[in-house]
Amino acid sequence: MRRLLTLLLPVLLFGACEESYTPKPYGYFRIDFPAKEWASTPDTLPYRFQMAREAVLEADPAPDAEYAWTNLRYPRYNAKIHLSYKPVLTDTSLANYLNDCHHLAYTHTIKAESINERDFHRKNIFGIIYFIEGNTASSTQFFVTDSTRHFLRGALYFNQHPDKDSLAPVIDHLRHDIIRLMETLRFQ
Repeated sequence: MRRLLTLLLPVLLFGACEESYTPKPYGYFRIDFPAKEWASTPDTLPYRFQMAREAVLEADPAPDAEYAWTNLRYPRYNAKIHLSYKPVLTDTSLANYLNDCHHLAYTHTIKAESINERDFHRKNIFGIIYFIEGNTASSTQFFVTDSTRHFLRGALYFNQHPDKDSLAPVIDHLRHDIIRLMETLRFQ
């Protein structure tokens, strides 16, 4: 009887175990955002706006950068908002700038899940902000113009592989900064 129990007990113990595997969901680091504090840009540019104190405004280092092209760099998030300024010389140049902005936003159609446009209008200034959803190189693009003398285009980029799930809180945080930029923008 002992021998029988010695043989059956391990068989019963190992046979009764059922392994049910449940994969762990992906986890991402929690990001605590600082309280918003605002500063004005210097008056050396043809435009001024309020920017977050956590951002650094710097001249665009690209060799083909034009006058008043700047980057609003967020070192903590490894992100930049590229700002391209153009003077409006003629109605044709304005039309070209508008077409370029639309084209550049919609080049992300290949990877984008959706592109939502929101019109912006304040006194003599109007524009469009493009919310680009999905794993795209740029998640937010915009332009603002007075349609007679000034045109400013911006695009948010991260210096890393796009992952919409892990970047979503940061994108939302920086979109608020972009909206504040547009709302406080003054051309000089």
